[in-house]
Amino acid sequence: MAVLSVEELTTNYRTLRGWVRAAEGITFQVAPGEALGLAGESGCGKSTVALSLLKILPAGGIIRKGKIVFQGQDLVPLSEHEMRKIRWKGISIIFQGAMNALNPVFKVGDQIGEAIKTHDPKVSNSDVKERVSKLLETVGIEPSRANNYPHEFSGGMRQRALIAMALASDPSLVVADEPGTALDVIVQAQILRLMRDLKDKLGLSMILISHDLSIIAETCEKVAIMYAGRIVEYGNAVSIFKDPKHPYTQGLIKAFPSINGPRVRMTSIPGQPPDLLNPPSGCRFNPRCPYVMDVCKRVEPMLEEHGERGHTVSCHLYH
Repeated sequence: MAVLSVEELTTNYRTLRGWVRAAEGITFQVAPGEALGLAGESGCGKSTVALSLLKILPAGGIIRKGKIVFQGQDLVPLSEHEMRKIRWKGISIIFQGAMNALNPVFKVGDQIGEAIKTHDPKVSNSDVKERVSKLLETVGIEPSRANNYPHEFSGGMRQRALIAMALASDPSLVVADEPGTALDVIVQAQILRLMRDLKDKLGLSMILISHDLSIIAETCEKVAIMYAGRIVEYGNAVSIFKDPKHPYTQGLIKAFPSINGPRVRMTSIPGQPPDLLNPPSGCRFNPRCPYVMDVCKRVEPMLEEHGERGHTVSCHLYH
């Protein structure tokens, strides 16, 4: 049974100019101990999906339809009070801006301890202190640094502290929203190695959100490619990287150089992502697609299975 099953999730933002259609018809599953990579360029709706899972959308953000079934329970109808029992204990999140996510006026250890006390009020202060020390040790931070403030940590250490906070209440599912943002390549590699090791050691299920396909290839078993608020390709990571079906996925993969392959000129996807207040009719990728046909501009393609079992793509090329 899947830890998380998202079915036809549609989240929009209400603005004075109309509805911003940030995520529509999102469907995927995460099995126990599995990592799903959610990839796509900036503004495609990845973070909206992450915030929808925990129901912490900003003002104007509304889940208009769909289901978020976590461990057999649909989260969409739950009240704020009921959701507080799920957050951190069931699903936790690692935000992309560590300095913005940590409170600058509280010590790092106290902030991690608060996440523990919120879900286990009966735990003693000495036990909290011991668990905070173990969590910091798990993510590679000297336990004595629990008494430091966030500004006394480097960028990589702050990100590690956020990971420790996300693990504080032993969640079943961790959502990592671009955990390598604003970090240099070496620190980013350390953070990703840490997350991969923790996933294997603790048997965590994970959703890794990134625009960097190389990160997802190293970490995830399944991949969902998002474009303009929709999933355009979904399946096994090996299948998608070996045989990408959607023209957008092909363009993303061509934008990364191959270390072992022949030297070829780098290509980019022409044009700009569409305005989600008024997205293109039919396939949302049609203004930028090299294979565009007349039907692409009129009819929205369905997400259907092509190639390997479980490899689905939303494209008229395969009809």
